[in-house]
Amino acid sequence: MRDQFPILQRTVHGGKPLVYLDNAATTQKPQVVLDALMDYYTNHNSNVHRGAHTLAAEATALYEEARDRVASFLGARSSDEIVFTRGTTESINLVAASWGQQNLQPGDVILVTEMEHHSNIVPWQLIAKQTGAAVRAVPVLDNGELDVESCLEMMSTRVRLLAVTHVSNTLGTVNPVGQLCAEARKRGIVTLVDGAQAVVHLPVSVQDIDCDFYVFSGHKLYAPTGIGVLYGRRELLNAMPPYHGGGSMIKDVSISHSTFLDAPQRFEAGTPNIAGAVGLNAAIKWFSSLDHEQLAHQEHALLQQATTGLLAIPGIQIIGTAANKVGIVSFIVDGVHAHDVGVLLDEQGVAIRTGHHCTMPLLERFNCTSTARMSVAAYNNAADVERFLTATTKATSILFS
Repeated sequence: MRDQFPILQRTVHGGKPLVYLDNAATTQKPQVVLDALMDYYTNHNSNVHRGAHTLAAEATALYEEARDRVASFLGARSSDEIVFTRGTTESINLVAASWGQQNLQPGDVILVTEMEHHSNIVPWQLIAKQTGAAVRAVPVLDNGELDVESCLEMMSTRVRLLAVTHVSNTLGTVNPVGQLCAEARKRGIVTLVDGAQAVVHLPVSVQDIDCDFYVFSGHKLYAPTGIGVLYGRRELLNAMPPYHGGGSMIKDVSISHSTFLDAPQRFEAGTPNIAGAVGLNAAIKWFSSLDHEQLAHQEHALLQQATTGLLAIPGIQIIGTAANKVGIVSFIVDGVHAHDVGVLLDEQGVAIRTGHHCTMPLLERFNCTSTARMSVAAYNNAADVERFLTATTKATSILFS
């Protein structure tokens, strides 16, 4: 598989082979995705939904084929429930601005969790300020698991929306989103699930989860940057006002009044990221062809290897030890800033992430300001993790000397 990813063949820092373990931030792209982008721009480039010529028809067909592929990938009832956006962040902002402006009132509560990415906190703060609603957070337990009991207790009659991550980008924790969405539905609470980290690690069915909205970004799923997905129940999307105005989303326009198309077109004003959708289609097709049972086994083995190896290095503490995790490990080194650890690993050819990972409330919960984070993808193997552990051991010996 590694041969399918050209970037994994390069070296850094004077010839050191690259070990890429920053996959929770973004994944590398297989050759089939790169080829799909080149083919689109070389042979089919045109605008969509508006031309009468051959290239326009071909581009439109490719764009809508991507929508169909995403709908199948998520188990949506219809491709009309799939809106293309720039990514997870825009998808959440769309729901917050459109659904939130229409449905939230003073005294209403938006429920998030302490482990949310900033993109699933800040948009709700903005709309809460505009509408008079309040944002409340479900606590996280010491092992990095969501306090489900507290979450159920907090689902009061004033809670209008629950926004929860499927998988924590910092801890790797897998949340019981199906259970939470079922309990929310009993109480008439709308649900949004952030699947940015989940789609690349877990099988996802929006019908099984029974959520109202589900969002993810293509670039974490081996696809290009700048393309993302909002799944929404068709009846909810069609009841929501447009997020942006412009071409392609209108039925009729006069100087005094406009009427709008149904979803998904009403939320895709202007020229979309056509090439991004083509790349996403190729990425999902490639990813779906893999042996996912074998991938899950491989990821679990790498997670265990990394966890066991890190705990054997003096001065290291792992943040987040939930029983149900994907291949993401955050750790701190006693008395050392995570950035220093990252720099020393990079000098040895090992790419990891350092910082607050856009989860500042979560790190505050664990009394730290930053962590080092390694995260695996389908192309990582035991040799990668071994090089990571060797580099970390060397880095700590330098830092403690």
